[in-house]
Amino acid sequence: MHSELIGVFGLVGLFAMIMLRIPVALAMILTGIVGTWALSLASPFIKFVPYLMQFKTALWNSVAKYDLSVVPLFVLMGFLAAETGLSRDLFQGLSVMTRKIRGGVAMATILACGGFGAVSGSSIATASTMSRVALPELRRLKYDEGLSTGVLAAGGTLGILIPPSVALVIYAIVVEASILEMFQAAIIPGILAVIMFLVVIRLRIARNPALAPELTPISDEEVRRSLRRLLPVALIFGSIILGLGMGLFTPTPAAAVGVFLILVYGLILRGYSNDGLTWARLKAALLATAKTASMIYFILFSADILKGFFARSGLPGALSDWAAASSLDPYVILVAMLLILIVLGCFMESLSMILVIVPFFWPVLVQLNGGDYITAETAAFGMSNSDLRIWFGILALIVVELGLITPPVGMNVFVIKSFSPKTQISTIFRGVAPFFAIELVRVAILVLVPSLTLFLTRVL
Repeated sequence: MHSELIGVFGLVGLFAMIMLRIPVALAMILTGIVGTWALSLASPFIKFVPYLMQFKTALWNSVAKYDLSVVPLFVLMGFLAAETGLSRDLFQGLSVMTRKIRGGVAMATILACGGFGAVSGSSIATASTMSRVALPELRRLKYDEGLSTGVLAAGGTLGILIPPSVALVIYAIVVEASILEMFQAAIIPGILAVIMFLVVIRLRIARNPALAPELTPISDEEVRRSLRRLLPVALIFGSIILGLGMGLFTPTPAAAVGVFLILVYGLILRGYSNDGLTWARLKAALLATAKTASMIYFILFSADILKGFFARSGLPGALSDWAAASSLDPYVILVAMLLILIVLGCFMESLSMILVIVPFFWPVLVQLNGGDYITAETAAFGMSNSDLRIWFGILALIVVELGLITPPVGMNVFVIKSFSPKTQISTIFRGVAPFFAIELVRVAILVLVPSLTLFLTRVL
């Protein structure tokens, strides 16, 4: 049996296990080990026992990297922000500032999702945290249920792209891109997403004013109180994002500074508010961080095992050779890749998708672009491979998260459903449909105008 065929069987088996709800990390390890054993039977050059011996140090080698030290710091920053009430302050402050516009609280939800996404770096965490904060307020003001839940499901997708983001870090490591450049490249597409979501809300309410309540008067005291709520949030998150965008510091120090600032804020708040950082809340944040970071590290280890199997099978190389020999337009293959990622995003967690699928797609894109040694002038996509890996990374992350709001298994939708059990799942999907449509428009814009993604990386 050809090694490439064993690789195909391994890939099919992997997706079959995922469909059966076997944990993705376990499915990747089983596929890697069983697949390598099958290759050892088919090839005299692959020895299975020496392969097993490497497991003594494989886990350490997978996670003991300086670049990965940023992961637990960003995760801790998100949990500390939730424990100290920064997510609630962000939403409540923005909701007062935007209440002079009809539908302003729904718009504030999108802005708050973008702000919290800059801390948590996770779509599901953003959706769940903001649902706890925003959904009761939207209901109290009598917003339409479909609009309320749709806004939260769509706003959650901002978590993966708005820098700093754990998924951006993992992608950069997989394709050997600069983490800082990935963060810089994500800023304009992230802002574009927020603006387009706000436009969708405004257009929907203009078409059907019954979706949002009438405007209510706001006192000067409420405005001052909202500004006081927003000030610490703006200082903490703004300094991190601005520092990263301007290249003042690298991601790991940025994450450490963010954790330190939130810790200091939480301890100061403890002196005169119930929202301060108590020992119980700090312990909860640390335990949640340990669980989340260990899950991410285990997925990374599993991905290394799987990647080794596929590399030995030669399947990625065979796909690259096929793409290079085909007569299909490179942009047709790129769009097909993005569509595959949208579909898989309905069933797989974003980090797992990046680790499983991107190693297949990236070599194909390099071959389509003209190989390893090309210039921007001779490349099929009109850019160097270093720019291509950044551009494709932003596109891939957007469509991966698009899968989280795609019927029938959009994970973000079911997260919102868990906070609103009486709401029909069809109501949430209808509410999120306009945001799904505008996301497709955003992907098309970024595909047609790559300079929107690459502008800041070239300037900074």
